[in-house]
Parts: sequence; structure tokens; C-alpha cells
Amino acid sequence: MASPASDTTAPVAILGGTFDPVHYGHLRLADEVRRALGLARLRLVPAGDPPHRGGPRASAADRLAMLKLAAEEFPGLVADPREIERGGKSYTVLTLEELRREAPQRPLLLVVGADAFLGFPTWHRWRRIFDLAHVVVVARPGVALAESLPPELRAQWRARITDDRSVLFSQPSGAIYEQPIEPQPISATQIRAQLARGAGGLPDVVRLLPPAVLAYIDRHRLYSA
Repeated sequence: MASPASDTTAPVAILGGTFDPVHYGHLRLADEVRRALGLARLRLVPAGDPPHRGGPRASAADRLAMLKLAAEEFPGLVADPREIERGGKSYTVLTLEELRREAPQRPLLLVVGADAFLGFPTWHRWRRIFDLAHVVVVARPGVALAESLPPELRAQWRARITDDRSVLFSQPSGAIYEQPIEPQPISATQIRAQLARGAGGLPDVVRLLPPAVLAYIDRHRLYSA
């Protein structure tokens, strides 16, 4: 098995999202997964135009800037702007195809939350994702995810699930690996609602996102009512 610390053979791991705004729930989840899997780095990929929800409140440029500031607090997390720079709908399969062209044999890891994974069959060309990457499903401890899967996804789960972490380093794609983490009950929706209250909402969000991000939001007057 290749060393996860190797720059040329270690997996490329990505976690996508709107990050509107990025907060400690995103960051601690990503860092915990990175540490649990022994990865040198994990890329945070902000969606330019997310296909499964309405448009983000903050611009792509602002969300990327906040993500770069946040990543400075977590060595090993890196902001990757490719979906914003590519334009168009931010389909995950296109991002993985781009990464696969850059490194044809290198393992790719797509990190997704359990709720997002349940919706996989609604994703653009979702079956193709398994040809391109391993899928690391972030699950809450004690939650039996397999029992909730829709039939078409349950078939993929049964065929691909593994508890052997070495597969993520020795093969380029195709496995599903479940990684439990500590719950992070922080919501970007709730943060935006508090920020819309102005100064009165600040005490409720000050510990939920990095100080540099909060300062950026204040400086650029983001999420104000």
C-alpha cells in the first residue's frame, strides 16, 4: 500500500459544498475525516452553481475567499476553486472526471455526508461516480445507513462497501467506505439567519465559524437583511 503521506501516490480527497458561509461544522468534519484516514490533505471544493438547491446568498468569489481564510486554521485542508472556475452547473461527476484526467491511476476519494449519499440517485450521472472515485460516506455513530438506502443505491452499497481502509490507497476507485465522526450540529442556514439580525445575532454565531471568516463577513456586509 502506498504511503498516504506521499505527494505522488496518496489519494486525492475532496469534499464539496456551497460553503455559504463555511463554518466549523464543515471544517471539523473535513479535518476529522482527513485525520481518520491518514491523509496529508483534503480539498474543499465550493460549488459555483449548485444543481440541487437555490443559488447561494454570497457570491462565488466571496465564498471562495472565506474558504481560503478558514483553511488557514486547519493545516491539511485546502480550498480548490475548480468548480467555480469551470462555470456551469457544478456537477460532481465533472469534477471527478477532471481530476481523473490529471491523475489517471491515483486514488480519488469523494467525501459525502450521509444525507447527501441518500440522494445519490438524483445526482447527474451518479453511477459514473463509482468508476471515478471511492466514496467515503460520513455517518453519525450508531446510525444504520444501509437500512435507509433507496433500492438502486442499496445494490451499489452491497457490491462496493468495505471496511478495509487500505483499499482506498491501493485501488483508484470503486469502493464505498463508511467513516463515522462526531456530530457537528451547525447549520449555515441558521448562521445566515442570525447574521441577518445584525449586531444582535453576532453572539450566537461567534463560536460557529473562524474569526477570520466572521471578520470577512462583517467587512463585506454579507448576509445582512
